[in-house]
Amino acid sequence: MTLTIQSFSGSDAVPFFDDLARLRATVFRDFPYLYEANPAYEQTYLATYAKSEGSVFVIARDGETVVGVATGTPMAGETDEVKAPFLASGRDPADYFYFGESVLLSAYRGQGIGVKFFEGREAQARKLGLNYATFCAVERPDTHPRRPADYVPLNAFWAKRGYTHHPELATTFSWRDLDDVSDSPKPLSFWIRDLRS
Repeated sequence: MTLTIQSFSGSDAVPFFDDLARLRATVFRDFPYLYEANPAYEQTYLATYAKSEGSVFVIARDGETVVGVATGTPMAGETDEVKAPFLASGRDPADYFYFGESVLLSAYRGQGIGVKFFEGREAQARKLGLNYATFCAVERPDTHPRRPADYVPLNAFWAKRGYTHHPELATTFSWRDLDDVSDSPKPLSFWIRDLRS
């Protein structure tokens, strides 16, 4: 295994988009996201990040094969679903760097790549002079029928990285779950790290 992890500006990541769309479709099928990918949407979504000023793609490759990616962008340019809970609580989205996703093939987990994904995005946030890093995670009930018996949430990993859960900052995103015929809203809540400490 010859593993490299490299950060790319939004537009510089365009040559990897087919690989990144495939990764999102593969990894997000698993619990807790259970995401039924739409290839056309994937390309549109990635293009939006590529055009966002200040965005970053942290890409992990095994040789020439893309095995993981983490994205981030200034929250000021994000959607209303992302910004609304911050505005409602009196927080200025312009102070925050938003992590879009972190996807990694299962064979490569547990090797410190997730930590590198966080470090790469936090470095971009600091480079832009932003005070906080944040992301949101989907909330599924413990009794969900697709929850694996050995499922371990990433809460402890996020807390170890310095992130604090803020369940009062909640939003909803809509996507089509596996086996469903249409999109439905999913609850998500935010985690925040103060980058000045």
